[in-house]
Amino acid sequence: MATTGEPAVGEKRVTWAELYFDLVFVFAVTQVSGLLHHHHDGRGVAEALVVFVPVYWCWVGTTVQANIRDVDNLRDRVGILLVGLAGLFMALAVPGAWGRRGVLLGAGYWLARVVLVVLLIRLPGVWRGPYGVGVLVSGPLLVIGGLLPGGPRLALWAVAAACDLAAPVLFRRRLATVSYHPSHMPERFATFLLVALGESIVGIGATAARARLDAPELTAVAAAFTISAGLWWQYFVYAADAMRYAVEVSDSRRDVVRRIFQYGHLALVAGVIGVAVGFGETVADPWRALGPGAVALLYGGCGLYLLTFGYTRWMMFRKVATTRIAAALLVLALLPAMVDLPALAVLVTLAVLLVALNVLEHLRVERAATGAPESSPTAAPTSSAPSASTASTPSVPAPAERSVGGPV
Repeated sequence: MATTGEPAVGEKRVTWAELYFDLVFVFAVTQVSGLLHHHHDGRGVAEALVVFVPVYWCWVGTTVQANIRDVDNLRDRVGILLVGLAGLFMALAVPGAWGRRGVLLGAGYWLARVVLVVLLIRLPGVWRGPYGVGVLVSGPLLVIGGLLPGGPRLALWAVAAACDLAAPVLFRRRLATVSYHPSHMPERFATFLLVALGESIVGIGATAARARLDAPELTAVAAAFTISAGLWWQYFVYAADAMRYAVEVSDSRRDVVRRIFQYGHLALVAGVIGVAVGFGETVADPWRALGPGAVALLYGGCGLYLLTFGYTRWMMFRKVATTRIAAALLVLALLPAMVDLPALAVLVTLAVLLVALNVLEHLRVERAATGAPESSPTAAPTSSAPSASTASTPSVPAPAERSVGGPV
């Protein structure tokens, strides 16, 4: 892919095979959440993150190969299903990843990377890039790590995760020849974020289903759902359009894909998983004080989610997401004060903050649109659905104005 003057490409739709493939990762995210639920001290968070990275990177590798090629054919459908089977092996291994199933996790990941390389074998230099790193470096490291005890396993798996995450940067020049389809990539990563947000609903419902469901429990459910919906609103009402716009008009789609989607969404999804696990600790017993671990997951996950929009907005438009960064800092500042409060108060406080943030951003966007001339680009509608007509024209800055953090 050229680094300047990206050529226009046709619309590329997500295939049914990709959507079926995603169902495996619904289960995988649930398994990672369960791992974090049982061990959410500092080491538990590190172990869950090190396990999540290869799960996420397996999904990313499949998404990228489906983006740069036509996969709606027999060979690639079978290949995607084989990667899905490998992902299922990984998901089944997650609960025992730090015990007797470590080798299964590593072998599942290695199998997935081998299948992806076979699918892309006709591309020149496929071995000298991220896919080759998966087969020759991180895959073997994960398998070897699965044979080691806890401390060395964590260290070796952390190295494997670092190798995968560093590969797109190390091979940046080689990846310059790749031509990404701009419409497909935002849709796929938005789908994965929806998978994570779905886990937050599971975190609410699975816990509440076992509770008495008196007025305090139902209030906690309502507050938790408001938090989940507020996180959804932050992404799909403003950021989704902006991200699609950024990748379509960028001089270097490769850099946008790497920075905003591959890396940025790792942090977004990790934040949502933290919140989802926090829900599991709050809804069933709304009068119980949560303690530092659960509050750190709930407020820390929300803070990470909001701060990530500061990163993505700067990477896309070199603008500061003032409202979201300020909200993230406020959430993190409140964290110590929440430790000894009842779970219900912790949930309601966070729900009020997110609603206030969304209302503030909505008012600012509406004010900017109302104050602009009727023909002005900033008067464009604020629909939450991606708009090809506004996002595909470089001279129309409307999605940027509605992007992460609003027009501030």
